[in-house]
Amino acid sequence: MTLSVALPNKGALAEDATQIFREAGYRLRNDSKELSFLDSINDVEFFYLRPRDIATYVASSQIDLGVTGRDLLLDSGKGADEKLELDFGHSEFRMAATSKQLDSGEIGELQIEGKRIATAYPGLVGDYLKSRAIKAEIVTLDGAVEGAIKLGVADLIFDVVATGNTIKQAGLRIFGPAILKSEALLIARPNFTNPQVDTLIRRISGVVIARQYVLVDYDIEKKNLESACQITPGLESPTISPLAKPDWVAVRAMVKRSEVHLSMDKLWAVGARGILVTDIHSCRL
Repeated sequence: MTLSVALPNKGALAEDATQIFREAGYRLRNDSKELSFLDSINDVEFFYLRPRDIATYVASSQIDLGVTGRDLLLDSGKGADEKLELDFGHSEFRMAATSKQLDSGEIGELQIEGKRIATAYPGLVGDYLKSRAIKAEIVTLDGAVEGAIKLGVADLIFDVVATGNTIKQAGLRIFGPAILKSEALLIARPNFTNPQVDTLIRRISGVVIARQYVLVDYDIEKKNLESACQITPGLESPTISPLAKPDWVAVRAMVKRSEVHLSMDKLWAVGARGILVTDIHSCRL
């Protein structure tokens, strides 16, 4: 049975989704005009769809697996199963209005009752308003919503924000807490089990974890080994090998990429030498 996988055909998620599957050993299209591509070696057919439509195709069991954002999955209201967080495409769903509106008190976290809210995510906004018993008008727009207030069709906007630069350039200011924190997800059709799915998830998970960790190798005197291992405990335990030099050992351990420089400083302080850092391209844990 050939596994079907939907990948974003464009947008912020497309490039990262393609890259993570390539790193996991899958063959993908080279021509961006191709709508599908069969990886006959791995028995997987890839379909390139609008990111917003992927949850619909997967939830309806027309496609086995797909990559989309949590924001798009929840906005769709469809029942696809979330299988794996992919650690890219991070963003937040936030409210924004003009500084004049916010400073005057016309708009605020508790002042959106009866207002017109422009958004490209009516499902998310509707759920948010319903959960707080707020009555407001949702103005659904397809695409950028930053100009909605200036053009007079809305009083505030709800939108996905990555850096916030686009919001600022439009003369708007973010207010209130993040309504949702989103990232790219691997999703599957409801209650779908298949050995091929398990293999694909292991492959993709191996790349996700590999991107978060590095391998650290160093030499240390045995008398300082316990202190060093407390700094680099590894996932289960570090690998320790004897050296030709008496009373010294070599240590290898996985360390979080975000913490590696601090760990190196601490290792040096307890006497570690020859500290080396190596990228991990994939793993199985």
